[in-house]
Amino acid sequence: MEKQQALGLIGDMAVVPTIKVRYCLYARKSTEQDEKQALSIESQVKEMLAIAERDGLEVIDIRREAHSAKDSGQRPVFKELLEDIRRDRYNGILTWAPDRLSRNAGDLGSVVDLMDQKSLVEIRTYGQQFRNSPNEKFLLMILCSQAKLENDNKSINVKRGLKTRVEMGLWPAPAPTGYLKEKRMDRKCETLIDHDRAPIIKKIFEKAAYEKWSGRKIYHWLKFDLNFKTAGGNKNLTLSNIYMILENHFYYGIFEYPKKSGNWYQGKHEPIITKELFDDVQGQIKSQFIRTENKEFAFTKLMTCGLCGSGISAQEKFKKLKDGSVKKYIYYGCTKAKDKDCKCGYVNEEDLIKQLEKLIDQIDIDEIGVRREIEAEIQKFKSFQQIVLGDKGKVIVEDIDVRNYAKYVLREGSDNEKRELLGNIRSKIVIKDKRIYPSFLELKK
Repeated sequence: MEKQQALGLIGDMAVVPTIKVRYCLYARKSTEQDEKQALSIESQVKEMLAIAERDGLEVIDIRREAHSAKDSGQRPVFKELLEDIRRDRYNGILTWAPDRLSRNAGDLGSVVDLMDQKSLVEIRTYGQQFRNSPNEKFLLMILCSQAKLENDNKSINVKRGLKTRVEMGLWPAPAPTGYLKEKRMDRKCETLIDHDRAPIIKKIFEKAAYEKWSGRKIYHWLKFDLNFKTAGGNKNLTLSNIYMILENHFYYGIFEYPKKSGNWYQGKHEPIITKELFDDVQGQIKSQFIRTENKEFAFTKLMTCGLCGSGISAQEKFKKLKDGSVKKYIYYGCTKAKDKDCKCGYVNEEDLIKQLEKLIDQIDIDEIGVRREIEAEIQKFKSFQQIVLGDKGKVIVEDIDVRNYAKYVLREGSDNEKRELLGNIRSKIVIKDKRIYPSFLELKK
């Protein structure tokens, strides 16, 4: 008897559940690379249903999930399963293996807590059973912790492998346009010249450096004259892709990994251009190319070209004045996405605001969708003055005309306030021949 107690057998037998166990079958497809040979979700379901039929188990629900169990609380289906157990919808889990349930301490703790609370009576896997006994819970925690240990070690091994590869001059990420990845496993991470696209990449740099082509001119040349496509996705390069190519050190033989880490490596790959050509391009980018795709302007994305129907973009220009100061100008014009030869022209932001002020006068005041918000802001300001100044503030703020307030926002408001105002004018606004026009025929619903 003492020997049986020491082994925990009596304790286990004492807590064998006598109540009927209602199971939820939980199948999860792993996304970890070291488990590519693991059973698919439907294979897990088929195998576990066969076990349930063999042993006479009552399965009242089947849950399928494809999320990784590496991080705690990131699986919506698993969270629903735990909630259903707390609501006593079922009190058992049927799953292929313990690591299907958890590969992290947080989710494992939630499962064990439910067993301690006697809400979860049994977990049954393909070859094991886990009930609310110290030994079986301990074994469950060991098996799940082993899966977590494998995850942690894999992460360390991957980082070590990447560090070794980059020190060897091998680029561990997808190949930039103009290069291809070696598919042979014995030459993993080697980057090869794409003989179809590399000459075009070199010409991009040459046209930017020697012919002083702008990014947009290069974009139209690639898209309309050459119909240039990427190797992987067979897509046209975007304007931002072109600037990324022009600023990528990889093309003359070196690379930074990870990005913005300050760790630079000499690549083993064959350069497409020289460093001198790359440096010439950087000088042109700083002095001539105006990159606006990552900068928010007040009125972009809110107007369209009246000639070709393309969107409206903006760019900054800087002029040095006689007193030595520098003045910034912002110009709005057609993106020419639909017609590379569009003659829409550019309009200065100051002129654009003047035209928008006149547009406010032309539009029926009910056309301004932010009327209520403007009136609420005015009333809030008047109430604030009344509270602060008391009786002295009775006549300090007179009624403010909503139309004039909208003009004030156009002149003095922040870019966000201007965008919000213009975005709520229900009429569509177009630019044609450097003039703006409302389109009263296309109203927002």
